[in-house]
Amino acid sequence: MKCLETPISAEDVAALRAGDIIRLSGTIYCGRDAVLPRICRMLEDGTAKSAGLDFSGSVMFHTAVSPAGIGPTSSNKVEIEGSFATLSAAGLKMHLGKGAISPETVAVLERYGAIYAVIPPVTALLGSKTSHVEVAAFPELGMEALYKVKVDGYEAIVAAAHGKSIYDR
Repeated sequence: MKCLETPISAEDVAALRAGDIIRLSGTIYCGRDAVLPRICRMLEDGTAKSAGLDFSGSVMFHTAVSPAGIGPTSSNKVEIEGSFATLSAAGLKMHLGKGAISPETVAVLERYGAIYAVIPPVTALLGSKTSHVEVAAFPELGMEALYKVKVDGYEAIVAAAHGKSIYDR
């Protein structure tokens, strides 16, 4: 098992392979289909940094944050998978969710030096490894706002790295 601490460096990404098991700690972002297109528009129009959003070396967990807990949503939803290129170009190093992504998205990850990891939908376990939650942007979206979350030891499997996917084997 490889332990990663945010921010994630290019060297961290270079050392990972599809199929590796990782343990992730640090501050990550959480967002899904309602907020990710908004974040992408902010990155494209240059307003993300002025809003305090810097994705360099970060992780985006495809999830909503609710009183019931945190658990992954399917990453191959159009609004989510469509955010991979923009977020990766902005320096995001890891997309975290569940399910297979398209070969085109695997190629996008390779182009921008990012990876995709899948995490089991075990909300109770993830809750015990989450120590701080705060809204980072778009509070009007409630549980689908962009959140910053402090995590300690989220375990995941690298599903796509360096042009390879565990789903293509």
